[in-house]
Formats: sequence, structure tokens, C-alpha cells
Amino acid sequence: MRRTPMTTLLALALPLALAAPAAAHEVADPTIVHNAHDGVVRLYGAGGPDTAFKKVAEVFTRETGIKVEVVGGPEPTWSKQAQADADILWGTAEEDVTALLETYKDFAWADVTPIYVRPAIIAVKKGNPKHIRGFEDLLKEGTKIVVTEGAGVANTSGTGTWEDVAGREGRLGDIARLRKNIVGFGKGSGPSYKIFVDQNADAWITWPDWPITHPDAAQIVKLSKSRTIWRDVNVVLAHDADSEAKQFLDFLTSSRGAAIMKTEGWVR
Repeated sequence: MRRTPMTTLLALALPLALAAPAAAHEVADPTIVHNAHDGVVRLYGAGGPDTAFKKVAEVFTRETGIKVEVVGGPEPTWSKQAQADADILWGTAEEDVTALLETYKDFAWADVTPIYVRPAIIAVKKGNPKHIRGFEDLLKEGTKIVVTEGAGVANTSGTGTWEDVAGREGRLGDIARLRKNIVGFGKGSGPSYKIFVDQNADAWITWPDWPITHPDAAQIVKLSKSRTIWRDVNVVLAHDADSEAKQFLDFLTSSRGAAIMKTEGWVR
């Protein structure tokens, strides 16, 4: 075949396009100088644990007078600020914190500490109109399911969760049947929740904190023990963190902190 200039360009560009990786985390900004010494304990991480952390922080601040700011949400919304002043980062899974440490160089892998775990669950519409009782009900024809996937471009604890649940008993057919019922893949728990509501989905494979903090729209259906997977929330201190940050983490992991965290499904 005779090559035109355009076909030559396409032939050269295609391998480059295929080889270029999608960014699954933010890129460090070399112009930002990290300085956490400002007397405020600042935590950053993905949405989910932030609501429970804020409850703990409120009690801690009331008793000690030490100000704590908890910022949760999609990483692009807080990345620049965290690179400047974060005392603590949290990861919503081990794969999540591993990705974070690619960007935030003032935090070290050796300093990461898992502090709580929570189980995957099925969130269903309030009132559970489809009468979903467990995983097998998700395989029924016509069941509309939402799952969370980073898709190579978003850092989220939900990546692979639905596949892990479906594949727990080693049956390929379970994965295939569940996949046919998926009506939306959200690149993070927040986007997944929006799809769950907007598409009037029947179920969403997620974590307990979401239906707990959105009781008007969703409720929990537990997975059987043979289907349940667990992932942790972990924390890591900056090398120059305020001394009060360690004090806050001690309270967060104390028996009192654990009692508050448990209200949103986090256990030790």
C-alpha cells in the first residue's frame, strides 16, 4: 500500500498513543514548597472517611483547643493545597495510598499506618423495593447495578471491588452475570453515588459509610461472609508535620475515636 504523509503520521502516532499511560493520580508541582508548620492539623484524602474524621476532629478540638481541618473529595480538588500544607494524608485502601505517595514526596511508605477497616456492602434504594437480600439477587435479570472503577484515570478504593466480590467463590460465571447488569461505572464513590441516584439503580457495591451518611436515598444490605472483602483506611504523617498532628492521630485511634468511627462502619 502506498503511504501518504497522513498515513505515515498516523502510523507513527498510534504506537505513541498506545504507549502513553493514563495518569491515575495527580502530578507533583515542583514550584510548591511544603510547609506544614502553621499550628493547624490538616488532613487530606478521598471522600468517604472524611465524614467520620470530622466527627472525631470536632470532639478533639472541643477538648484540646487544637484546630483540625479535614478535606475530603476527589484528589484534583485538594492536591495543590495538600502539597503545600498537609500534615496527614489518608488512603481509602492500600492501592490508594500507594498512588498518593507517587505525588506527595514529603510522606514516606514506611510511615503509612492502617488504622481501620470496613467491609464491602450492597447499597440499595431506601425501602429496598427490589427486595435484594444478598449477592445472588444482583445476578437476576433486570437488576440495575452501579460499581466504582478508577478506569486507569482516577485513584479510588472502589477499583476492582465488584470483581473481587463477584469472583470470591471462583466462578467465572458470577463475574460475567454481574457484569451484564452493570449500568454505570463511577470513577470514584462520589460519581458512583450520583449515577446510583440519577439512573434510579437498584444496587451499588460500595462501602458502609455512603448509605450511612445518605439515609434518605440508600440503605445497607450486607454481603455474606463468603462474599465480603475488606479494605483499610490508612494514614501517613508528613516529615515536617505539626506536633499536634500525632496527638490527633493518637485520639483518632483511641477507644473513644474508634467508637465514633464505628458509627460510619469503620472497625479495628
